[in-house]
Amino acid sequence: MKFLPAFNDMFDDLFQDPFNYSSVDSMRTDIVEKDGNYLLNMELPGYKKEDIQMELKDGYLIINATKNVNNEEKDEEGHVIRRERYSGSCSRNFYVGDAIKHEDIKASFDNGELKITIPKDVTPQVEEKKFIPID
Repeated sequence: MKFLPAFNDMFDDLFQDPFNYSSVDSMRTDIVEKDGNYLLNMELPGYKKEDIQMELKDGYLIINATKNVNNEEKDEEGHVIRRERYSGSCSRNFYVGDAIKHEDIKASFDNGELKITIPKDVTPQVEEKKFIPID
């Protein structure tokens, strides 16, 4: 009976989907606080700048990456030797607060790494009291 758990583990590994990656695995992110800002370094290997979209909505920074690849190899006579297709997307959300505006967030993308800078302390701008004159 002591071999039973190892035997079951072997079968569990056989039925794992090798292409089932969560967006957390494909968008690994390091968050560092530096000089009054939060710096997010996100790994997006294989993606291009055009594949990435960022949106600020209801206090959440939403990052989406979508990729469509269609590879086809033909021989000298034009016969298809290999055809591969891949389509996938991943997304991450970060709560940054309601006081953050689009203009406050800076982002750059280079060599598969998305770098985002978000100010740490942004106080909501309170309108000054304006009195209405009475005529």
